Amino acid sequence: MGDAISDKTLKDFYIPDYILTPGSEVSNASHIPTCPVIVFINSKSGGQLGGELLVTYRALLNKNQVFDLGEMAPDKVLHQLYLTLEALKCSKDYLAAEIQKRLKIIVAGGDGTASWLLGVVCDLKLPQPPPIATVPLGTGNNLPFSFGWGKKNPGTDPHSVESFLNQVKTAKEMKIDSWHIIMRMKAPKEGACDPIAPLELPHSLHAFHRVLQTDKLNMEGYHTFRGGFWNYFSMGMDAQVSYAFHSERKLHPEKFKNQLANQSTYLKLGCTQGWFCASLFHPSSRNIAQLTKVKIMKQGEWEDLCIARSIRSIVCLNLPSFSGGLNPWGTPNKKKLHDRDLTPPYVDDGQIEIVGFRNAWHGLVLLSPSGHGTRLAQANRIRFEFHKGAADHTFMRLDGEPWKQPLPVDDDTVVVEISHFGQVSMLATPHCRSKSIYDPSSPVSHQEEGEDSSIEETMEDFEERKKLGAADTFKFPDEFDVAHLS
Repeated sequence: MGDAISDKTLKDFYIPDYILTPGSEVSNASHIPTCPVIVFINSKSGGQLGGELLVTYRALLNKNQVFDLGEMAPDKVLHQLYLTLEALKCSKDYLAAEIQKRLKIIVAGGDGTASWLLGVVCDLKLPQPPPIATVPLGTGNNLPFSFGWGKKNPGTDPHSVESFLNQVKTAKEMKIDSWHIIMRMKAPKEGACDPIAPLELPHSLHAFHRVLQTDKLNMEGYHTFRGGFWNYFSMGMDAQVSYAFHSERKLHPEKFKNQLANQSTYLKLGCTQGWFCASLFHPSSRNIAQLTKVKIMKQGEWEDLCIARSIRSIVCLNLPSFSGGLNPWGTPNKKKLHDRDLTPPYVDDGQIEIVGFRNAWHGLVLLSPSGHGTRLAQANRIRFEFHKGAADHTFMRLDGEPWKQPLPVDDDTVVVEISHFGQVSMLATPHCRSKSIYDPSSPVSHQEEGEDSSIEETMEDFEERKKLGAADTFKFPDEFDVAHLS
C-alpha cells in the first residue's frame, strides 16, 4: 500500500527521458505530471548532506532530471531542456507543452548556490521562467528562510525528500526584485589596488569583457565587475567576520561539516575580529562614513546619504532575512513611516532597504521582537564612492559570499553602484516571511500612484543592464571548488 502511494506521488514530479535527453525515442504519455521538477544539487554543500540528497533524489525521480552542480552547469541544462521542449511543442507534443507550463526548479545548496540559479534563470530569459524552491544546505540559509523553507539542513531520507516535493507542489509563486551591481576600479601598474583574483570574488560578481567600444561599462584602463544579488550587499565589520569564516573554512574544510558547529565558529570569529568590541579593535578609519561617500537616487537625482560616524557596517537588504534569519529593518510604526517617508519592506516593490550597525551588540537587538538596525534610507539605486583615505582595503559581502576589497592608493576612485534590475519567481510555503506589495494580506495591496521611482533609461542603458552574467558570461575556472558556493 505504501509503495503504491509513493509511486503515485512521485509520478507527479517525473519527467520522461525523451524530454531530458535529445535523441531519445518519443513515448506516449500515460500520465501528465502535475508538478514536473528539475533538481540542481550542490553535492559539496552541507558536509556530506548534498551528496546524500543527490542519491535520494535520483532514486525517487528520473536520474536525468537531477543534476550535480559540480558536474553540470545549470545554464547549459536549462538551455538544452527548453530547446527540446520548444521543438516538441512544434510537433504538437501535448506532454512537452504541459511540462513547460508546469515546470518548477529545486536548488539545494547555500545562498550562493541559490543566487547562481536565480541569475541563470534571469539571464536566459526563458519563454516561461520556472519558479524556484530552495533547499537549505548552507550556514545562513537566508533565501530558504525568507520563503518558508526553513534554515536547518533537511533530512536526506526518501520520506523527507517526498515531503519536500509535496510542499513544492502546493507552494505559491512570489515575485522578488533582483539587483544589478557594478564595481569599477582603475587598473594601476602597482600598489594595493591590484586586480582582485577572480577566485577571490563571489561567483555572482565577476569580470566581463568588452562587447562594444560604446559600452560605457567597459572603460579602458579600468577593471569592471558586474553581477546580481537577491538578498543583500553588505560592507564593513560584518563582512570582515564573514571573510574570516570563509578563509578558515577554505583552509580546514573538514572542520565545517556540521551546521551548529559552523555557527559556533562564526560567533567565535566575531569576537576575535573585534566585532563585539568594535570601538577598541576597529580603527575609526574603517567606519563607513570615513571609507566612502554614499549616494541614493531620489527623483532622478543623486543625493548624499548622511551616515553617522559610529556606523561600522552597512547593509543593503532586499529580503527580511540576514545572518541566518534576522530582520535588520524591523517593523517601523505608522508614525515613523509617515515622518520619514518610508514604506513597509516588500520584496517586489523595486526598493531596497539600507540599514547601518555600530557593532555586534547593536546587531543583537535584532533578537528582540521589535529590534532593528539604524534605518538609513530606501532607494532603487545606491552608489558608494571610495577615494584615497586612511584604509587600503575594506570587506564586502554579496548574498553570503565575502571578499577583501582593495581601496584607492592614489587620487582615483573605486565605485560600487547598485540598481534595480528586474524580477524572478520564487516558490513560497505558508510559513513565508517575505511580503509582496500585491498580496492582499499585506498592509498595502496595490502600488500608489507615482511610487515607482525608476527613471526612464535610454536603449543604450538598457543594453548595458540586460544581463547579470550568470548564464553565458560566467564560467567556473577548472580549479574552482563548487563547495565555496555554500
